Amino acid sequence: MPKMIKYEEVEKHDTKDDCWMAIGGKVYDVTKFLAEHPGGEEVMLEVAGQDATDAFEDIGHSTSARDMLAKYLVGDLDGVPEKKKKAMGTKAGGGDGGGMSKVLIPVVVVGALAFLAQRFYA
Repeated sequence: MPKMIKYEEVEKHDTKDDCWMAIGGKVYDVTKFLAEHPGGEEVMLEVAGQDATDAFEDIGHSTSARDMLAKYLVGDLDGVPEKKKKAMGTKAGGGDGGGMSKVLIPVVVVGALAFLAQRFYA
């Protein structure tokens, strides 16, 4: 059974020498990864000791980056922090929205460009 870690414990680990963060309900000790992070350690330190799920997802990390998390796993986050609960409550449906639009918009743009190319270059 995974170790359960309270959010208050995560908040204590918010420095360059001791950096934990929660992502997707899991807690990671990423201290040793800070110097290797392609985006620089500064972006990780901005969310040190916090729930970094939104920041992690907004970037669109690769599958290999997601797989890499496993070696830094400390345990499961025990409950959702109060701040996060309030933020989730303000979103319609609790989701980030835009999931389908991430696919639909590029498809429509490519379709429109193909149509225009056919009309003007045929």
